[in-house]
Amino acid sequence: MTTIHLRNLDIVTLDEQGTIHRQADLVVADGFITHLGQAPDTLQADEIIDASGRVALPGLVNAHCHSPMTLLRGWAEDMYFPEWLPKVWRAENQLTGPDIYWGAALAACEMIRTGTIAFNDMYFFMDRVAEVVSESGMKAALTWGFFDPGDGTAVGPALEQTIEWIKATHARGNSRIKTYLGPHSPYTCSQTTLERVVEIAHELGQGIHLHLSESQEQVDQSLKRYGLRPVQHLNSIGVFEVPGGCIAAHTIYIDGQDIEILAKKGVCVPHCPITYMKLAMPFFSFKANLQAGVKMCLGTDGPASNADMDMFAVIRQTALTQKLLQVDPTMMPADTVLRLATQAGAKALGFTDSGVLKVGAPADLILVNLDAPHLRPVHNLIANLVHSAKGSDVTDVMVDGQWLMRNRELKTLDEDRILYEVETRAKALVERVKQ
Repeated sequence: MTTIHLRNLDIVTLDEQGTIHRQADLVVADGFITHLGQAPDTLQADEIIDASGRVALPGLVNAHCHSPMTLLRGWAEDMYFPEWLPKVWRAENQLTGPDIYWGAALAACEMIRTGTIAFNDMYFFMDRVAEVVSESGMKAALTWGFFDPGDGTAVGPALEQTIEWIKATHARGNSRIKTYLGPHSPYTCSQTTLERVVEIAHELGQGIHLHLSESQEQVDQSLKRYGLRPVQHLNSIGVFEVPGGCIAAHTIYIDGQDIEILAKKGVCVPHCPITYMKLAMPFFSFKANLQAGVKMCLGTDGPASNADMDMFAVIRQTALTQKLLQVDPTMMPADTVLRLATQAGAKALGFTDSGVLKVGAPADLILVNLDAPHLRPVHNLIANLVHSAKGSDVTDVMVDGQWLMRNRELKTLDEDRILYEVETRAKALVERVKQ
């Protein structure tokens, strides 16, 4: 059993009491936290680290993204969402399995470097993304997305193939990977398809991850087809009552009845503010959602829209935009936002023991360098982490007691090879789209 003893660091536990340890010890043994605060004098550790000037906190969780979209970073710029989406889809139709692997590998490098230990991903060729997760040491909930409007133009694997992929993934027994069924959205999948997905979810004990109510056009389309808004339509066919729960990304265009349904059915809603700002999409009432009890969490969305996968940027933007929109500086206290980016996301993905530093919990943590001009003085440590810290301040990342990054050096991924492959493949992809 390997024992790692971190000394002289501050520890933000994010436990129920909001406990913060100063100049303390954190001990990890066999992948779990065994001591917080003061380690016993008799402790024998395999690795002793002086972590002076560092703060430990739970690793960040990206609750909604499309990691292989790193290949399209900066390609579809300054466009409205209705124009941006079909352009991106044209490129995605040209992607191959190897493209997906290297794009996801680049995203993993970026996420680890900026303090993310787990992510919720929807894309294609998810068997290749699973390879990246296994190699990187990260945790992930993976969704093989598909489109099936019921008119013979389905895109992505047939449901039968998705079922086989889910079963095969579970059979490998990697506890760091969870799976979801992935109908892209109610506007790209017919009611018949969605009803079948609900049946399969119950048969397999699976959850569903999809996009929901991203535009007024989608709401109008749903009202015309079904006489119901998208949230109400999905509720009527049981999408929110599947065994593994439902993660409904974005869910921007909602009304009071929608919010009531989301809260009552325990739907997890990832909020991706940078994408909304970049594509000039409106923000919903975060305050109303929180007050109603909707399970909110935070994500980057894909780097084709967000442009990066830095969850510290998402944390800060969430706090600032909500204060501005509500014209209320008390809105979104720093502790609230930090919990949305850690334990709320971990629970949404099914990693219920992550998101808090406590004895017995998995050692899923990051260290942030406090010895930087923009992080001093430390009047309020939580406020500094939310409003001043940047992804580049993360020095070390650990998942299940394994170092994924140590002193800013990636330990599990060949970053130079990944950078080369992505640059080459991204240029070839764009050339194929032009043809």
